[in-house]
Amino acid sequence: VDSEHSAIFQCLHGENRSQLQKILLTASGGPFRGKKLAELRHIQVEDALKHPNWKMGAKITVDCATLMNKGLEVIEAMRLYRVPLEQVDVVIHRQSVVHSMVEFTDGAILAQMGTPDMRLPIQLALTYPERIPSPVEPLNLLTCGSLTFQKPDAENFPCLRLARDCARLGGTACPAMNGANEEAVARFLRDEIGFYDIYRLVSQAVEKTPFLQNPSLEEILEADRLARTAVQDLFQR
Repeated sequence: VDSEHSAIFQCLHGENRSQLQKILLTASGGPFRGKKLAELRHIQVEDALKHPNWKMGAKITVDCATLMNKGLEVIEAMRLYRVPLEQVDVVIHRQSVVHSMVEFTDGAILAQMGTPDMRLPIQLALTYPERIPSPVEPLNLLTCGSLTFQKPDAENFPCLRLARDCARLGGTACPAMNGANEEAVARFLRDEIGFYDIYRLVSQAVEKTPFLQNPSLEEILEADRLARTAVQDLFQR
């Protein structure tokens, strides 16, 4: 249902998976793209909820602003398409017209494009393999303007790097990060912490949560609980 994973699914349809070189997830960069750390420290809740291209719920909109959402999508892509972390890259694409791409071993890149409207991937998920008329206005290539692609700013938006680090570790690192992020974002939305405190609390909570390489379901749920508790403890300090 997610626009990026729907795009990847469509690009891979009918292709030989053994010839897949790389998955390229696109990210708008959120409302604060181009801003530096000094500016990010003073972000207000209402600013974080102003996504430039998509209309979404509060939590996921904040995740887009921190780039944590894209980090979670990297982890999802690894699992959904059974590829290693090294085969999943993220590019900043401000226009949100290209929803994701796949690169093959011959250098060819296939992209799925369309109007940035969640009704499109949701409809395809419900009607696949059929395609039916959509209420969404089709993308007009003559008026959509230039399409740009840039490298993510990991220095000022470190949540993406943190997510990749957790994906590399595997085990309980990812559920711990996800649980800590949900707790931290909830506190940000209640105006209890600053925007940049989200990364600080999540990264510290992951470090404090005991790591298991091959956890059971119960141990995964426990890692989630411990990470949330760690955020609460760090906040109270």
